[in-house]
This record gives sequence, structure tokens and C-alpha cells, in this order.
Amino acid sequence: MSVEEQARLLMEFIAARKKFFAAKRAEEQRNKPPTKAEQRKKMCTYMKHMAGYKDKKFKGKSFDAIKQMFDKAYKQVNDFVPMDTESSRKKVDSSGKKAESSKKRTRAVLGEESVKKQKVEDDAEKAELKACLEIVPNDDSAVNIESLATKYPIVDWKTHILAEDIIYYQIIRADGSTKNYKIFSAMLDDFDRQDVLDLYRLVKERFETTSLEGYDRLLWGDLITLFEPSEEDEIWKTQQDYTLISWKLYDSCGVHLLLMNTGCSIHMLVEKKYPLTQEMLSRMLSGRLEVDHECEMAFELLRFTRSQLKK
Repeated sequence: MSVEEQARLLMEFIAARKKFFAAKRAEEQRNKPPTKAEQRKKMCTYMKHMAGYKDKKFKGKSFDAIKQMFDKAYKQVNDFVPMDTESSRKKVDSSGKKAESSKKRTRAVLGEESVKKQKVEDDAEKAELKACLEIVPNDDSAVNIESLATKYPIVDWKTHILAEDIIYYQIIRADGSTKNYKIFSAMLDDFDRQDVLDLYRLVKERFETTSLEGYDRLLWGDLITLFEPSEEDEIWKTQQDYTLISWKLYDSCGVHLLLMNTGCSIHMLVEKKYPLTQEMLSRMLSGRLEVDHECEMAFELLRFTRSQLKK
């Protein structure tokens, strides 16, 4: 077999693995149970369209309070029976069987209409959100998916400075395996949420006993911005001076990243609120969120960002 044929077969094998693992991850995302945020949104949508509620009714209310409101509205809608005509009432026998049948039919019709209406609304919203995504396939996605399923926890990290322009972080796992990264952002393709938490804990423990400097302090800055954001930090105070280059989601670890024209990167957890200005939120939504595949986490992040912009 020639070298060209071997190379072609290798490329086909890699492409097949990428497709298989991408499909597997997409299926896992689809099969995930709905989050409280998803349930809350559906309940609020139902109440607005079926019971005439306004958005201000839901503002500041907890999930349990919304659930109580929904249960009450749902019962009122399902218990509603249109008034029969005089002639219809005369035809109802003393047993009340006709009224009961009419009530059941009414509930069934209202239920079907509600489901259809909700599906149309969900499909319309999903199409709108899809337009805000930019799919940027990751060439190493298959390898990363496989490693996430078999990897060991992070137990240590080291910074290596070989020359002024050759600096990297070495991530060490419990099985003794290591991998090198130039910057924190590069780790996110390989990390899951537990990896991010473990690294934050390790760096914080060292920071509490040792004065971090140089490249170590840069890593600590990325992590403290991610987990302990403060409006007093310079990165938030000067955000208006930056031009947003890209907005990217790493769904394997639930982190999204803002890359600025200065080379500065702001890392954020998808479910956490940060001191972003309305102008920056607007810039994020006016562009597109970069993902390597379509996923529910991306849709939730877009909804969450929109909700902050409206406040």
C-alpha cells in the first residue's frame, strides 16, 4: 500500500471517528432532562398565552413560586367548560353524563391546542437562536471526546519557561500523564467542568502560600475572573475600551470566552452573571456565538445573555 493510500485511509478513519463521537455527544445533549431554567421558561410561556399573564408577574419569583402559579393556571384552563345553549341544557339528562363528556372533550381540545401552540413557539424560538450561532468544527473534537471519557483528575500543574517566547503550563493527572498548554483558553478544549474546578483549587492553594508571579499570576488572573468576578477588577472597568473579536463556547466544561482586540480574554461560566455592561452584552448578541456543534447549552447561554440585556 502506498503512502498516499495510507494517508487517505487514515484521514477517512479520523473523519469517521469525529462524526461518530460528535453524533454521540449530540445525542447525549438531546437526552439530558430539562433544566429548571427550561421548565421555568415553558411554564411562563404557557401562562402568558393561555392565562393572560404579563412578564412583570414572573419577575423576581423563584422556581417554586412560578410552579405554583403554573399549576393554578393550568387547572383553571383545564376546568373551563363553555356555556351550553338553552336547548343543549335541556338535552342533558339527570345523570349529567353529557356535561361530563363535554368537559372531557373541551379539556382534550384545549390540551391539544396548547401543545401545538407551544411547539410552534419553541420551533420559532429555536430557529431564531440558531441564527445566532456560528458552527466552527474543532479538528480535535473526536480525540477530545474520547479523552474526556477516560481521563484522570488533575493533581498538579507546573509552569515551564524555556526562553522568553517559549513558555507553557504542564497539567499533570493522577495516572502520571501530562499535557502542555500555552494559555488557559487552550485547556478548555480538553477540560470538563471538574477539571476547571480542580485547577482553580490547586492554583488557589498555591496562591495562598506562595506569591505568584509572571506567567503563574496570569493563570491565576484568568481563574479568579472566572470564579470570583469583582466589579472593581480592571478587566471589567476597562471593557468599554475593547473591541470584541469573537465570542466562543466550550460546552464540555461550560465556559464561554470573549476575545478582545488587545489579545485579552475574558472567561465566564455559562450559568453565572458577570459585571458586563449593556454595551458589551449588545456587542456579544450582535455577533455570533462560536460553537463546534449545535447544543442546548448554547441556546441557554443565548437566552441568559438576552435576559441580562433586557434588564
